[in-house]
Amino acid sequence: MLDDFRAVYLPYCLQKQPDGRYAVLNREYKPVGFYTREWIKYSDYPVCVKVKGMTATLASKLSFDGNSNTDQIHLYDDATSPSKGKTQMKAYLEKLALLATLKMDEGIS
Repeated sequence: MLDDFRAVYLPYCLQKQPDGRYAVLNREYKPVGFYTREWIKYSDYPVCVKVKGMTATLASKLSFDGNSNTDQIHLYDDATSPSKGKTQMKAYLEKLALLATLKMDEGIS
């Protein structure tokens, strides 16, 4: 639902693309900041980046359920949404702190 700031402007998941780059997506699986329900083809926009240091260990720390899959990393689900309360928000902010330390490869396209 696009009814609050978090749903549009904050990361919900990182989704690896066939070329190895990641799209950082909001709650509607649109690139962060896209306020739309329309179908989005990520390759039509400069929204994907190569992320240095994405490992299974890091993916499990970022994932709300400890999943080590680096193809799709969900930071929260409906039950653990940061909008649910202080505990959930704290856990989400800790994940954002980890994301903030990551570097991106050159050649953003």
